[in-house]
Amino acid sequence: MSAESAGSMEPRLPTLLVQRLDAGRDHVLQTIEGLDEPELDTVVAPSGWTARSMISHLLYDVEIFWLQAVLAADEDAIARVRDGWTAPSVPGPELRASYRDAVARGNHVLAEADLDAPPAWWPPPEVFGGPRLSTGWEILLRVLEETSVHAGHLDMARERLDGRQHLVVT
Repeated sequence: MSAESAGSMEPRLPTLLVQRLDAGRDHVLQTIEGLDEPELDTVVAPSGWTARSMISHLLYDVEIFWLQAVLAADEDAIARVRDGWTAPSVPGPELRASYRDAVARGNHVLAEADLDAPPAWWPPPEVFGGPRLSTGWEILLRVLEETSVHAGHLDMARERLDGRQHLVVT
């Protein structure tokens, strides 16, 4: 591949990655569609997580934390940083709406972000003790990975709850 053709792909890469991220986010929402409040609170793994706690994790620890707080240094998002696994429980429709809203905000952040730049904010070690990410690219890949992995977890949870399977290849 020539340098010229490789350079022409670069502007498309963020778009393609965000499209894949959006597909994962849609997958998450489709997987929990139709679950009632007791099903959202059914423990589905030995570690004790539920579909509701997984969505809360994706909301607070992925969308709000990584995109709005770390990548964009949004003061409101920084004030909302908390452990999504232990965040207060909210009704399913409100949780879904909050997740959709955070996704829209995250996409706005990604559309405006310089992915080559370092994060605009970094949390203190007591908030996040993991490795420091160096660029917006690393943050985008982290969010894509977490969303995709947890969409698969939710698939397994849904199948355990009512037998529904998201994608079956025969």
